[in-house]
Amino acid sequence: MGAFGTSSFGASSFVDFARNRGPGLLVSAVVALAAQFLSEHYGAPAMLMALLLGIAFHFLAEEGKCVPGVEFAARTVLRVGVALLGARISVDLMVGLGAKLIILLVVAVALTITFGLAVARLLGRGWRFGLLTGGSVAICGASAAMAISAVLPRNEHSERNLIFTVLSVTVLSTLAMIIYPILAATLGLDDVASGVFLGGTIHDVAQVVGAGFSVSDESGEVATLVKLIRVTMLAPVVLIVSLVIRNRMSGNERPGKQPPIIPFFVLAFLGFATLNTMGAIPALATDLMSGMSRWALLISVAAVGMKTSLKRILEVGRQAIILVVAETLFISSLVLVGVTLLD
Repeated sequence: MGAFGTSSFGASSFVDFARNRGPGLLVSAVVALAAQFLSEHYGAPAMLMALLLGIAFHFLAEEGKCVPGVEFAARTVLRVGVALLGARISVDLMVGLGAKLIILLVVAVALTITFGLAVARLLGRGWRFGLLTGGSVAICGASAAMAISAVLPRNEHSERNLIFTVLSVTVLSTLAMIIYPILAATLGLDDVASGVFLGGTIHDVAQVVGAGFSVSDESGEVATLVKLIRVTMLAPVVLIVSLVIRNRMSGNERPGKQPPIIPFFVLAFLGFATLNTMGAIPALATDLMSGMSRWALLISVAAVGMKTSLKRILEVGRQAIILVVAETLFISSLVLVGVTLLD
């Protein structure tokens, strides 16, 4: 009887999942299939096509039955895809990138956050806003914004600042996904250098993946690895911010609920990469996981496109937009100069 009850509970949960998230997941998958069709028949980059087609269906992510599934695809399916991508990446690749690149990324993150704090002050914005935008631009976009916001003291502008930051870095990441590969080609960067540039500058993981693989498979792998190196910096940054605020926080300010310091999908990515380096993953399994990763990422990029509202970004203040754009240009210029010097 207990086993029957457990089985019924599992079936009920699956039905609820399919009812709530199925429509949005299905639409995201259809857009991904259309993007793959265009890629195979007309030579267009599949990731870019998925993003642009997704933007055309933005209305589906605004309201209705598709919203939960689109949210799930843009977040959870993305993380699954990135985690599985570790099966085709070797730790030897990270070692091959060299210590100088690691130093470049650490310096770029630190200077971008410092730059954000300084420019926010010049524009009359509070230090919270400068830290929030600077950290999200420097590390991993919306995910960093959520994590940093969770440890910042709350005030009447906290929610507004978070919503703006998440929206602005998503839109700028989308634009960068389209523009940066063209810039890399114009500058004559090879696949590895392009991957370093894209992974070291674009804010969100999904857009890094889309931009990287629109150049080449090698560029996509390097870009993803470089991006995840930046993502791992979220842990020390949030920890430092939390400790500093804890020491300075007044009695009537409370930090928010803190999310996991290192996201599970990053640990899974590194775990699969380590197993692949050790030769513990059979070639057939590697190919299967690689294919699953590619489709998961294509579906998630389509969902990210659906969630992107180019109209809403125009509704925020001009100074706030100037700040995030300035931070974006700052880290892009810094990494581009670094890549040129390291090449």
